[in-house]
Amino acid sequence: MVTLYDTLGVHEDASDEEIKRAYRRAAMRAHPDRNPGREAAAHDTFQEIKQAYAILSDPAQRKVYDAVYAEEMAKLRRREARKAHAARARAEREAKAERERYEHYVAQAMRYGERGYNRDVVFGVLLGRGCDEALAARIPDGVAALCASREQAEPSHEPGQDEATASNSAQAGLFSALWHGMFGIRP
Repeated sequence: MVTLYDTLGVHEDASDEEIKRAYRRAAMRAHPDRNPGREAAAHDTFQEIKQAYAILSDPAQRKVYDAVYAEEMAKLRRREARKAHAARARAEREAKAERERYEHYVAQAMRYGERGYNRDVVFGVLLGRGCDEALAARIPDGVAALCASREQAEPSHEPGQDEATASNSAQAGLFSALWHGMFGIRP
């Protein structure tokens, strides 16, 4: 938004003398006689400079302009703040919906994986349910790895299990923790 101060090339707190000097410089640069071949555009610019100086050189008009300008800028800031807030709220809603959709796909994949279906079947189910192909390829890999680690972690011995079984159980627990960290949800 170009202000009258911008038109003259001065700051909003410029003195009357600074406004007068800026007007003279701007008027000389934009005068139609000094811009051959661009007389029409120069005339329009020159008129804008004259109007800006007429308002800013009169203390009463300048005071009114400053008040109106401040009010309009406040409205503009409020409008931009509302738009930014609405955009943030919309982004949060979309992120939440995406997260819920993702959690739904992981839960479906877990159900099929725990029933013993292989990775390709889980992949097909996810694709059939509208899951993105890249995501549908990634989720079954994690589900298959988790189900495999769970199968290895199931104790095959009673309380006196050997070290290899205990090690497998620890590895499965570590893998499960990594898997939960990767997917961000619990099955």
